[in-house]
Amino acid sequence: MEVVILGGSRQIGNLAADAIEELIRRKPDAVLGLATGSTPLPVYDDLADRHGQGLDFSRTSGFALDEYVGLPAGHPESYREVIRREFTNRVNIAPENVHGPDGTAADIPAACEAYEQAIAAAGVVDLQLLGVGTDGHIGFNEPGSSFASRTRIKSLIEQTRRDNARFFTSLAEVPHHVITQGLGTIMAARHVILLATGAQKAQAVRDFVEGPVAAICPASVLQFHPHATVLLDESAASALKLGDFYRHTYENKPAWQAL
Repeated sequence: MEVVILGGSRQIGNLAADAIEELIRRKPDAVLGLATGSTPLPVYDDLADRHGQGLDFSRTSGFALDEYVGLPAGHPESYREVIRREFTNRVNIAPENVHGPDGTAADIPAACEAYEQAIAAAGVVDLQLLGVGTDGHIGFNEPGSSFASRTRIKSLIEQTRRDNARFFTSLAEVPHHVITQGLGTIMAARHVILLATGAQKAQAVRDFVEGPVAAICPASVLQFHPHATVLLDESAASALKLGDFYRHTYENKPAWQAL
């Protein structure tokens, strides 16, 4: 796991976008794993700017991490709509190449299995963007999730619902259930880039970077990933015991060594 501590969200967005651009130029038909929430927005803004300067996404495809269950199609806070609004409508990814779990399906288990099959049919996710919740969740794999889990329905804990209420008119509007890629699904990606900003994420960051690998902190499973990158601002990194070591390592890494 590489931990990089940067000055703020703009620098984090730029560095993550560098990795995605390098991937797409090397592999135009790359498969991206797309996260939602506020943390990845600087990445999507940067990529949209790069598309305006000629970066071609026409052969790229994307898979969303998760989706609320029960929100009607077209709801502005459904993650399919968020991904379209914040990223894919701003670049030239073909609409048929953008995939998300079906939170409106009558048969949710079948929809979960279909999504797993769609990811498998694409080959492998080349680069998966992630955020992390204040309780250490990634995707919507809440504490206690199985490290072997695949796409499935999950109940949200109340802290996660409260954290997400800012996107809705009230807490009562936040769904209680989601479909999420499982931890096993996420771990199958070739490269994982997790972004975290703000002091409210500091304890979760310390737990998953430096704490034990344990189901109580789902993101800690990334300690077992062969190519995981963690991009933090100073506030999110403030509880790390080895912060100075991570800074020194990044500042002195070989010029040829990418993220």
